[in-house]
Amino acid sequence: MARGIYVSAMTPGSGEALISLGLADTLHRRADRIGFFRPISEGNDPSADPVVAMIRRQFDLPESRSRAGLGASEARSLLASGKRDEIDAACVEIYGQMADECDIVIVEGTGLTGQDAAVEFDLNARLANNLGCLVLAVVSAAGLSAEEAADAVDVARRELSAANCTLLAMMVNRADPGESKSIAAEVRPGASKRPVYILEEIPEVSRPTMAEVADQLELRQVAGNRNLEREVAVTKVAAMNVGNFLAGLTEATLVIVPGDRADVLVATLASALSAEFPVPAGVILTGGLDPDPHIASLLDEAPFPILAHPEDTYSTARLVSEVRGEITGNRPRRTAAALGAWSNVVDEAELVDRLTLPRTERMTPLRFLHGLVERARAHRMHIVLPEGTDARILQAAEILYRRDVCDLTILGPERQVRELAASEGVDLQGINLVDPETSGLREEFAAEYSKLREHKGVDMATAREKMLEGAYFGTMMVHLGHVDGMVSGAAHTTANTIRPALEFVKTRDEVKIVSSVFLMLLQDRVLVYGDCAVNPEPDEEQLADIASASADTAAEFGVDPRVAMLSYSTGSSGSGGSVDEVRRATELLRERRPELPVEGPIQYDAAVNASVAESKLPESNVAGQATVFIFPDLNTGNNTYKAVQQSSGAVAVGPVLQGLRKPVNDLSRGCTVDDIVNTVAITAIQAQP
Repeated sequence: MARGIYVSAMTPGSGEALISLGLADTLHRRADRIGFFRPISEGNDPSADPVVAMIRRQFDLPESRSRAGLGASEARSLLASGKRDEIDAACVEIYGQMADECDIVIVEGTGLTGQDAAVEFDLNARLANNLGCLVLAVVSAAGLSAEEAADAVDVARRELSAANCTLLAMMVNRADPGESKSIAAEVRPGASKRPVYILEEIPEVSRPTMAEVADQLELRQVAGNRNLEREVAVTKVAAMNVGNFLAGLTEATLVIVPGDRADVLVATLASALSAEFPVPAGVILTGGLDPDPHIASLLDEAPFPILAHPEDTYSTARLVSEVRGEITGNRPRRTAAALGAWSNVVDEAELVDRLTLPRTERMTPLRFLHGLVERARAHRMHIVLPEGTDARILQAAEILYRRDVCDLTILGPERQVRELAASEGVDLQGINLVDPETSGLREEFAAEYSKLREHKGVDMATAREKMLEGAYFGTMMVHLGHVDGMVSGAAHTTANTIRPALEFVKTRDEVKIVSSVFLMLLQDRVLVYGDCAVNPEPDEEQLADIASASADTAAEFGVDPRVAMLSYSTGSSGSGGSVDEVRRATELLRERRPELPVEGPIQYDAAVNASVAESKLPESNVAGQATVFIFPDLNTGNNTYKAVQQSSGAVAVGPVLQGLRKPVNDLSRGCTVDDIVNTVAITAIQAQP
């Protein structure tokens, strides 16, 4: 499937066509098959879209790989009637057809030039997400100071983040000449710490041609040369005597003059015919006034075009000032100027490198949970569920079996379990039922438990009694290899689940403490919170251990670990018992895991917010982009995960226990059937070799 890059204007007049052209040129030299797609055409005929035509011509693309989607009027009508889904569906269909033929597709969004820029921005963001594209955002700095341009970049980042878009690159276009260095100095780096490229206004690109002026003002040509591709460098209103007018006349000037000013017209013609004076780009006659017939015959031979506009000189000059050159059209000089400016400013190798960097894709909860099931199913494991008298366990077991996620054993009195299943309409076919009281394994398990706990005074009678408890029987099944993992806690406390594992499963050699994490599934990414369920007040050694284990858990589930050791103070700004403890824990973790990105002590806002991170820890490679959050104590962690869950709608999966030799996981007593399914899938993945 092709990779998509969505070029999105963040402000009106951003000049996104230039960015699309430069990007296409960069990628065309590095990919066999590029495509270009404009979801919404500026005109009403998508087949005649000028930007598509320019890209198609420039890179010799077939029509199947250079297309527009909907016409402007059709798109407006659908938006007005609340049918955005139809726009999305049409664009996704076309994009999918193109992607089958391409290695990479450049998508250029609308230019925020309509009546409601906010609606257009929302449309662009929706399309970028629905097409699965990375976003290359373009901000116009035309007329802005360096500080204002930097603020516009920050606003753009926030808006894209709020829209859940994945930002590939940020570019500032149309900066006032000579201001690019000042803007670069003011622009604050984003979370990726990658450069923001600043492109100045390119006169050779922004200058309109006489043809563009004529088209936009609907002018008629009345005399002179028929070549309307002359560029207009400056506009001059002839409102002075001839001597002063000629003194201010420069090359490529568009002269705007009332049609009855014979003196200015003759002087302009004389200037063009003289080797010592500049040649104007053209003349616009205003006021609906025709030149004197004797003058008109001379103007027929003028080496520049002469056009007419019915409005007065002031109105005409105002309209001309609003005309800006566009890259579209068959204008090789303009294209060459644009590509030259692009290559002089943009480090193409660095930009292309962003496309090949290993990065976590934007992950929705549904996608993540679906991935859990797929991973669990890929290498089939066997999980025991010791709480067979809980209806939720039976319902989850049926779902897991039907989805072919793993093999299952359910513990409990068989008759009672089957009666409950029947009353709940649950089919237990294919699921193994074991009653600890009557199982032949009970004696074997009791002997093993008595041997392992002999130093604690456990005899066989006590051991046999312990094996009647589901958590102990199930954990012994894990310990002795009858199953690969256990999930419990729907009807019992966390301590009830963990205690047997601590007694005889034990921790891995490199781990000193059993801890837990929650996988927090936000709308667009997965974060890891630890420890929010097991250890009330870990010391510095335990905090370091929890952080190390949490980083490994994050990596196991596809989250690139960047560890934030949380506190109420960031960096060296504070001191005190708990802050110092987090600081020492951070130092211990760095000594043990020098390869692991870690920051601490750090406050939560500095850990997740790039702008806050820039002000508090600008040199950190974790601040502003942390993925693993280690809380200083259970009180803080438990309350935080629940606050985030309730306030943001995040899905909290867990607690996932970590540090044990074999996987045992705990459920909340308020868990849902889906929670059980997800936790079983996680346990199966942890058990995989």
